[in-house]
Amino acid sequence: MFDRRDLLKGAGLDAMAATLNATRALALDTVTLPFANGERPLVKYPQKRPMIGLTSRPPQLETPFAIFNDGPITPNNAFFVRYHLSDLPYNLDPDKFTLEVKGKVDKPLKLSLKDIRKMKATEIVAVNQCSGNSRGFFEPRVAGGQLANGAMGNARWRGVPLKAVLEMAGVQSGARQVTFNGMDGPVSDKTPDFVKALDIAHASDGEVMLAYGMNGEDLPFLNGFPLRLIVPGYYGTYWVKHLNEITVIDNVYDGFWMKSAYRIPDTPDNAIEPGTAPKATIPINRFTIRSFITSIPDGAKLKAGAVTLRGIAFDGGKGIKEVQVSTDGGKTWVSAKLGKDLGKYSFREWKLPVKLAAGSVELKVRATGNGGETQPDAPRWNPAGYLRNVVETVRVTVA
Repeated sequence: MFDRRDLLKGAGLDAMAATLNATRALALDTVTLPFANGERPLVKYPQKRPMIGLTSRPPQLETPFAIFNDGPITPNNAFFVRYHLSDLPYNLDPDKFTLEVKGKVDKPLKLSLKDIRKMKATEIVAVNQCSGNSRGFFEPRVAGGQLANGAMGNARWRGVPLKAVLEMAGVQSGARQVTFNGMDGPVSDKTPDFVKALDIAHASDGEVMLAYGMNGEDLPFLNGFPLRLIVPGYYGTYWVKHLNEITVIDNVYDGFWMKSAYRIPDTPDNAIEPGTAPKATIPINRFTIRSFITSIPDGAKLKAGAVTLRGIAFDGGKGIKEVQVSTDGGKTWVSAKLGKDLGKYSFREWKLPVKLAAGSVELKVRATGNGGETQPDAPRWNPAGYLRNVVETVRVTVA
């Protein structure tokens, strides 16, 4: 193990690589997620507390759901980890790191980490959520990582607007998209490199960020050190880690991870009937609205009487207007008190004191966004297992 200061000096990555390799066979305990075949190892990685292990090569770590009851900001050492490619950049030297900006620009750039840190910094509190978060709950089941609800996290990101870097480079007339590549790579040359793209208007909106800071510290290695892309309100597939290459193009990027992967049905609710195939698809984009009860786990046994329910809600960037809770299985609903507003891309905490009578009780929560969106009563389905945002239910026994 090593500390963050060692990493900043360019040391410690060999130790991280060795520890990651050793961790493949190391499980502290096991947890059972609430769906079929839900047993997972609880594993310890460098810079992380014990996390739910999905795969070890590359590391994929889910946040234990109880963490989300500790406050609206997810600690760095509990923040989920998702990679597609196994060749991680353990040999990077922060002092030699370079971000290259090229393509349809007037002035191609090569910026060091020191150069980027000298630019005017901004901060934003934003949720990062894996596209496949909650996939394990899909019925019928679908292929892909069988995640519960912990492939998400909310952090205060610090860095520079992508817009400022593009302005430095001088985007040429006719530019249509910007592509992003990181230092992690495929083990096999048959595996397509992980490159994502945003339309030029989105990339230049001032909110998309090149982040080097996370909750007042430098990014953990497994969350993209030394630089990652922040795309507020968009699923984590766009949040490229170890970012070192930005290319402005005058066409629509047709690489595998945009043209073939991370696609959703092109229907009004981006869903289709289970077992069918979509007639057309579009790239996944903004979050659906979601809300959760975090203070009580499913299956809990409670004493009859007063209890305060707590939880979180978030959406793709319009912000949360209202959270309602039902203690009778959805027959009646009561508005909860919203917590501090940390920004339209952040988790919004809520709480509600209730009285529970003895018996089997279904607790439900639903959020309404400032744009009027809410969660459906029944789950929607798509073949990739994306976009889950059903009204969540916690079943408890009260005695």
